[in-house]
Order: sequence, then structure tokens, then C-alpha cells
Amino acid sequence: MPVGTTAAGARTGVVMRKFIHGYYRVLNWLLVASVAVLIIPVSLQIFSRFTQLIPSYIWTEEMARFLFIWMIMLGAMIGIRDGAHFDVDLWPELKPRPNALLRIVSSVFVLMFALVFIWYGIKFVQFGWNQDSELAEMPMTYIFIAWPLSGLTWVLFLGERFLQDLRTLSEPRA
Repeated sequence: MPVGTTAAGARTGVVMRKFIHGYYRVLNWLLVASVAVLIIPVSLQIFSRFTQLIPSYIWTEEMARFLFIWMIMLGAMIGIRDGAHFDVDLWPELKPRPNALLRIVSSVFVLMFALVFIWYGIKFVQFGWNQDSELAEMPMTYIFIAWPLSGLTWVLFLGERFLQDLRTLSEPRA
């Protein structure tokens, strides 16, 4: 155990890592499901436009748009955990400590975006609280909640990465 770490703190860290990993896996499955379900309304739109086999359904456009929003937000959440979103490789390969420091600086900027998503996302949810979608008559809160949830998820995943980078910075030099 690292110096200054208690057994209870170590157990909490393990539990938190397991929770974050499980949450990440759920997000991956939700992304796969949203893409799979998105195929249905988009296919119905295509077939109804180019054939006379099925009637033209109006609700398919709205459902495709809602699923697309969730697909984008889920992908952004997963991208933060994978380090593939908001990340640009401009620097040459550096040693672990400078890399960790650059990731921390980058994470601070992403954290600012996450806080904007949380703050204004909550206002967005409040705005849509009593609204229903026009065609499906679905509560708009189900759609608008994607923004603050994305921000909260980014904070969670950024916190995990931030702690890893702090550990790297605190390691004695080799």
C-alpha cells in the first residue's frame, strides 16, 4: 500500500474503480443499443420514401433525432473515459511525468466544458420539464437529461484520470 493510504481508503478506491468500470460497460452497451435501435426508424424512413411497401410514418424522424442525440452524448461520455475525446496529439512522445502534467492541464479545460454542460444542462432539463415531444408525446426531459448526465459522467471519468496522473507525478523519479 502506498504511504499515507489506509486500508479503508484502499478498499474505497477499489470499489470506486469497479463502479466506474461497470458504469463504463453499461454506457458501451447503451451506445450499442442506441445505434441498433436507430436503425429501425431510419430504415422505415428510407423504405417509405423509396417504395410504396409501407406507409410514410412521421414519428420516425423524431425518434431518429432523439436516438441520435443520445448516441452522440453516450459516445462523448465513452470518449472521455477512453481519452479519445477532446484530445489532440500535438506534442511529441514525452516521458510519463510530462505526459501526466499535460493531461492534467487538458483535463482542466475539459472539466470547464463539463461544468458548463452540468449547469446549463440542468436549466435545459428545467425548461423541458413540462414539455412533450410533438409526435411521440414523450416527455422532453428524457432527451434533455442527456446534457447534464454527460457533464456529470465527464467529471467522474476526468476525476479518475486526474488521480492516475497525480499518482504518476508523485512517483519518485527513476
